[in-house]
Formats: sequence, structure tokens, C-alpha cells
Amino acid sequence: MKKNYSILQIVGYQNSGKTTLTEKLIKKAKHEGLLAATIKHHGHGGAPDLELTSKDSVRHLNSGAIVSSVEGDGVLQLRTNLINWDLKKTLELYRFFSTDIIFIEGYKRENYSKVVLIRDEGDLHLLDSLTNIRCVISHVDIEESRLKDYQYFHLSDEENYIEFLMKGILIGNFIID
Repeated sequence: MKKNYSILQIVGYQNSGKTTLTEKLIKKAKHEGLLAATIKHHGHGGAPDLELTSKDSVRHLNSGAIVSSVEGDGVLQLRTNLINWDLKKTLELYRFFSTDIIFIEGYKRENYSKVVLIRDEGDLHLLDSLTNIRCVISHVDIEESRLKDYQYFHLSDEENYIEFLMKGILIGNFIID
């Protein structure tokens, strides 16, 4: 029987805090006994540059993810923290990841449950154009009239938004069958 797992997208523009939030969620998931993996979209056009994009993958792995990848222009860079690799394990890897949660950085237009990071007022249009928003974390105050049916947190309210997201993961709000 195939294992169900959760997917949570973390989206926003460059330097909005996506990787930092992903790291915190990976650490918290690991603390809760969950196996976390990450997928990062290389949204700058072209194939990802191994040297430039590896820093975020390494940050994810150092936070406790068992698998991390970056995709751009059809090229996938995959890294893992699993040790003692041999051919059999590598082949199994290609068949199936047994994770509890996959954090996706980027891919704004995909329809998975999303956390949207807002850096400034110029990013507010994301709240009108993105789908399946579950949570907004903002560097700036947002007028209540701009908010819809999702949870809103200021960036400084870290304890509460981490708790909100982890509760959603643990109770299965983001499960993919």
C-alpha cells in the first residue's frame, strides 16, 4: 500500500524568507519524528547552476531533510543525506520516497497548499493571483480588507505560524493521496 504524504508550498519573491522558513519547518518536522524532503524551483530561467543553487539544498539537508532537489529548465539536481548508498538503494530511490512531508519552495502557479511570504506592499498582488493559500506571513502589516479565508501572521509572530503550519501537517491538512 502506498503511503500518504503531505505537501506544503512556500512561495514568495526572492529574499522573502522562503529558505529560512523551510529550514525552520524541516527542523520542527524532524523534531516531531517526521521524514521531510524538499523540492526547490529554480525560478531564474535556465538550468540551475550547481554552485549557486547548492547552498539552499545544503541548508535544507543540514536542517534535517533526507532529500532535497532543485529543478529548472528540465534539469533536476538531487541531493540526499542518506548514507551507505549502493545500487539497490539508488534504484529504490527512483521508485519511491517514503516521506511524511515534502516542502516545495517556489512553483507559485501550482495548486498545492501554500504559505505566501510577503516582503512589501509590491508583493500583495500574489494574494489575488495565487491559489490554495493556507497561510500568509508578511514582513509588513496587511489591511484586514486584503485578507481572505487563510491565516495571516506577521513575520515577527514566528512561534504561532510555525505551530499553525506544523499542526496542519500533523493532522493531515496538506495530505496528498
